[in-house]
Amino acid sequence: MEPPTGADCIIIVSGLPRSGTSLVMQMLAAGGVPPLTDQKRGPDENNPRGYFEYEAVKQLQSGAPWLDEARGHAVKIIHLLLRHLPLSGHDYRVILVQRALAEVLASQRAMLARAGKVAAADAALEQMFSKQLAAAEQWLSEHKIPYIVVRHRELLSESRTVAEEIAKFLGRDLDLDAMCAAVDPLLYRERLT
Repeated sequence: MEPPTGADCIIIVSGLPRSGTSLVMQMLAAGGVPPLTDQKRGPDENNPRGYFEYEAVKQLQSGAPWLDEARGHAVKIIHLLLRHLPLSGHDYRVILVQRALAEVLASQRAMLARAGKVAAADAALEQMFSKQLAAAEQWLSEHKIPYIVVRHRELLSESRTVAEEIAKFLGRDLDLDAMCAAVDPLLYRERLT
């Protein structure tokens, strides 16, 4: 299904934590889509280029008066909060970032280890994350919200192709060279295969 285009749509970048959502936000910003972010969570060892978060998103289930500010912007929303998006009055395009679950879990373990914390058991998390992602895609489909799945590995190995697919999906003339330049393969840590 070809989504309608519009400069006022709200571009949502979603996925599991540590799946590459910040990278997609960087690519969109480089390509010409302004990010909706408050810079409250700055760059650190886990995300040297920053998280591109907007604190008010965390309260989405309680309401989203900030959504009008997001028109024409990209905003990062964790996969679990997608179902709290208001279904009327807004035009969404969702970029759902997926990464091999083993790599997501390895990245989360490394992030927690740097903070002196211990991660939960991988098997339980992998099953839970798999169900959550399937539920997010089902919700988007049921509510006819246009979305595209972008795979983390392809972001790094086929950046130009992915950038072109994103631009086509959004119906926007993006700076593809700048989007590709935003990809730094050295930041692909916890690569398992």
